[in-house]
Amino acid sequence: MRLGLVVVVCLVVLLAGCGGSSNTTSTPTIQAPVASAGGPYTGTAGTAVSFTGAGSSDPQGETLTYAWNFGDGSTGTGVSPTHAYAAAGTYTVSLTVTNTSNLTATATSTVTIAVTPLSDVALTGQVYGGATPIVGAHVYLFAANTTGYGGAGLAASSSNASVSLLSAAETGTSDAVGAYVATGSGGGFSLTGDYTCSSGQQLYLYALGGGNAAAGLMAAIGSCPASGSSAITVTVNEVSTIAAAYSFAGFATDATHVSSSGTALAQVGIANAFANAANLVSLLNGTALTTTPAGNGTVPQTEINTLANILASCVNTSGPGSNGCALLFSNAVSGGSTGTAPTDTATTAINIAHNPGTNITALYGLASSAVFTPKLSAQPNDWTVALNFTGGVNIPGPIAIDGGGNAWVANGVFPSSISKLSSSGVAISPSNGYTGGGLDGPTNIAIDSSGNIWLTNQYYPVSLTEFSNSGEALSPPTGYVVNLVYPSAIAIDGSGDVWIADAAKALAEFSNSGVLFPPTGTYGGDQGVGGLNDCVGVAIDGSENVWVSNSVNGTISELSNSGSAISPSTGFSVLPSGTPVGSLAFDSSGNLWNLSGFLYKMHYSGGVLNSSSAITSGGLNGPTGMSIDGSGRVWLVSSSGGIGNAVGTVSEFSNAGVALSPSTGFNPSSLKYPGGISIAVDGSGNVWTTTGNSVNELIGVATPVITPIAAGVKNNMLGTRP
Repeated sequence: MRLGLVVVVCLVVLLAGCGGSSNTTSTPTIQAPVASAGGPYTGTAGTAVSFTGAGSSDPQGETLTYAWNFGDGSTGTGVSPTHAYAAAGTYTVSLTVTNTSNLTATATSTVTIAVTPLSDVALTGQVYGGATPIVGAHVYLFAANTTGYGGAGLAASSSNASVSLLSAAETGTSDAVGAYVATGSGGGFSLTGDYTCSSGQQLYLYALGGGNAAAGLMAAIGSCPASGSSAITVTVNEVSTIAAAYSFAGFATDATHVSSSGTALAQVGIANAFANAANLVSLLNGTALTTTPAGNGTVPQTEINTLANILASCVNTSGPGSNGCALLFSNAVSGGSTGTAPTDTATTAINIAHNPGTNITALYGLASSAVFTPKLSAQPNDWTVALNFTGGVNIPGPIAIDGGGNAWVANGVFPSSISKLSSSGVAISPSNGYTGGGLDGPTNIAIDSSGNIWLTNQYYPVSLTEFSNSGEALSPPTGYVVNLVYPSAIAIDGSGDVWIADAAKALAEFSNSGVLFPPTGTYGGDQGVGGLNDCVGVAIDGSENVWVSNSVNGTISELSNSGSAISPSTGFSVLPSGTPVGSLAFDSSGNLWNLSGFLYKMHYSGGVLNSSSAITSGGLNGPTGMSIDGSGRVWLVSSSGGIGNAVGTVSEFSNAGVALSPSTGFNPSSLKYPGGISIAVDGSGNVWTTTGNSVNELIGVATPVITPIAAGVKNNMLGTRP
């Protein structure tokens, strides 16, 4: 009977709800829009492709905004934007639509860009050894390959051999290196009518021989010139060789093996690398610059000239058997102190660029001649070549690199702003930077895989700011308000979720639309989930698990991407008692690196986190920033004595923790403030640091890496070459 009574009551309730007299009302659910990126699309390099998101819709009929990511580091807005790709390849295009209720949807498509053979532009020049024309040198025209990487530690092979753009049928002459033209009585040559290149190819000249079989010289031309472009005249000498060697060192094994992969990011990286040569040398005159063409960068002219004089000690001799060549080659082997000795001066320059902290005294002793002036008046600390950029930044702090190779810098002035510098250091943002979106005292910066920039703000109320890649504020005027006290680190996972470590609380997670997860505010407080406790560092591994360093108890915590604890309730205790923990970063092998006064390498296996002993060499002196390059090498910036202090350094370690920088660190003599607060490696193999009131760029010293870091996480290629 009790069961029957229950049924009757339920029936009465149901019937009451079916009549027309009920006062109950319901609020309709707002539905997310539907995104359509159109396509697939096709086009040719250098020609604008038209995209359409017209197939997108909203169930409520709300107005949509359109945010595009073109897959090569560039972004756009609007329902039907256009975009031109610099290089051939297949790109993934994404469109995110947002309705007025702030609900979003994303769709992807592809665009296939083909190469377009271009008629050869007039290309002439002269080859000089110092001030003397080299007669009878073989001049080759190469394009960088796209079928496999060259670079430090990578053997020369057919997959990374440079592509000859000349043929014996055109020139009538060839040798074991390839087809060539020979220089005349004044060292002159002309390739006009002898070559055809394709849009997006990166070109360089290589001259060999001419009375000295060891005399190898280079000049970086850059992107294949479009048909109808102005004639190109080049001076190929020791200065142009140094500029080329350093600019594309991240992709070069030797003078005839310069290569990247064929991915879109790799093509952006190598194009940016070749373009950087124009920041170092005048292609027309073969002279080292003092300022970059844009006018806001200081170039180490005396160091470049000194390096050129080192090469001249061999170029201007009788040949490989001369004392100058023998001393040069023995002190510039491929591995620095071990490896293969070069047989020509162009490969020598590449080896020096790969190993700027090796054999400083011996190499400087070869620069006694004054072929190129002004030159260094004293032996340098190392052979890193670095540019110093001012203008467009204002007390720069944290720095991050986007997919296009642009450097984004948070400025430490009021009113708060961020700056965007191109891969060549040219200020893209306004003179006062980009502002708005609640930006107020930025402490950290990260870039998501769509190219949007995220910053944490320290001033009350603590907030999170988001900018588009074009500098448009996407967060509200007050920012996304967060339940934090002092945000100390930020990382972004492959889904675009933003993770923030707080030095006074724990860990917070935000969606890529600024919605806080979990709703209560943070994962844990004091001794929270997985041992979270006053967090100072955060990093995402290749499985998108979240790793956090805890300052109070000196432990490391691991959480799943959904916020569940993986580490013990007290965290991983992996460091000596009392050792602080700090910044975290992962390499491609899944090793976790911890920067906490010194450097520690940690390996995770079987649920246990093991730690190496402290690494203290290589010029570490109060390190404040860490970055991992594409071969797993660790880069640190130190600023002992305060940000911008002249004793600051840059340090480099192998993936085994062996110091590759000198005991004094890399401290380029041309830079007033070599250290800094923040460091980042780009997709061209350059290392960027912020210091004082400027930004430094160390040219070609690192291995190119996928940027932004979140893109590596998303594609499970964290810490690898593009």
